[in-house]
Amino acid sequence: MHPVPPDIAPRAVLDRAGGDLVLIVDDVPDNLALLHDALDESGYTVLVATHGEAALQRAAQALPDIVLLDAMMPGMDGFEVARRLKAAPQTAHIPIIFMTGLTETEHLVAALAAGGVDYVTKPIKPREVLARMGVHLGGARQARQAASQAHQARNALDAFGYASLTVRAGDGRLLWQTPLARELLAAWFGPASPLAPEPVRAWLARLLADGHAPDARAEPPRLTLEQGARRLSFRLHQQVGDSAGGGDWLVVMREVSDDQVVESMRLAFLLTAREAEVLYWLVKGKINRDIADILGASPATVKKHLERVFAKLGVETRTAAAAMALKRMRQLHPQFEG
Repeated sequence: MHPVPPDIAPRAVLDRAGGDLVLIVDDVPDNLALLHDALDESGYTVLVATHGEAALQRAAQALPDIVLLDAMMPGMDGFEVARRLKAAPQTAHIPIIFMTGLTETEHLVAALAAGGVDYVTKPIKPREVLARMGVHLGGARQARQAASQAHQARNALDAFGYASLTVRAGDGRLLWQTPLARELLAAWFGPASPLAPEPVRAWLARLLADGHAPDARAEPPRLTLEQGARRLSFRLHQQVGDSAGGGDWLVVMREVSDDQVVESMRLAFLLTAREAEVLYWLVKGKINRDIADILGASPATVKKHLERVFAKLGVETRTAAAAMALKRMRQLHPQFEG
């Protein structure tokens, strides 16, 4: 009988030199020794557990790349171990290959239902185990690489002033968000919520009802919200989840502020700060009553500001003032739209 290979302390796992970490869970010493030797010779770092509680503890501490799990063990069996691993967020992603001497369909179905991605039958054949592991480790590496690339892409979006978040279109649940997205949502909509803001949920509901999709050739209509001279836009980027019920949609946000435009108007036409704000909203096509509501003033006050603006610009009408300001602002800010 082979001696049981010693358990590897979790801290030793952190020092592994790039090899995949495998957790073997089996209460039979011969099985542990056979697999330990085969995997060790193939360049894997091996961690072992002889019962369910130890398996859960080692998996949570070391986060192995894959688990080889005996289905039938005294006490907590492999099915329960798998269910607990899949229920814990930190270990839910780890692929589990069951090792079982039970070949009845109901037991194999139970193994897959508990969270297993594959199974091998006993007596264990190390070459078969290595081949099965290679398939699932390759998929896990691709998933980790894709997640890493997505994380880098989201950080790049943040760096260029874009924010991104994922929303479940069916119920509006906010699944994740980048740091910049979190800041923007808090600034525009207040304290954090598990749901996307109501205007975003309503926008997604309209797009779903109209049959729009993120990957369509024609870009779906965007959502644009305004607060003073600031605008927050939302556009669909891609579908990142199951399409059932609308799927999970990656939404890209961007905040644009025209504060610099307002300041340019003040300097270009020698206006006061409030006169520049009134002229800005005039260029945007707002009437006196709307401008008064936006600025928190009375229509009569807005009218007096406009009279002074007309005098400083040397014009007599709203249309002439707006045309002169728009022409000058487009020279200074080519992206500005009146």
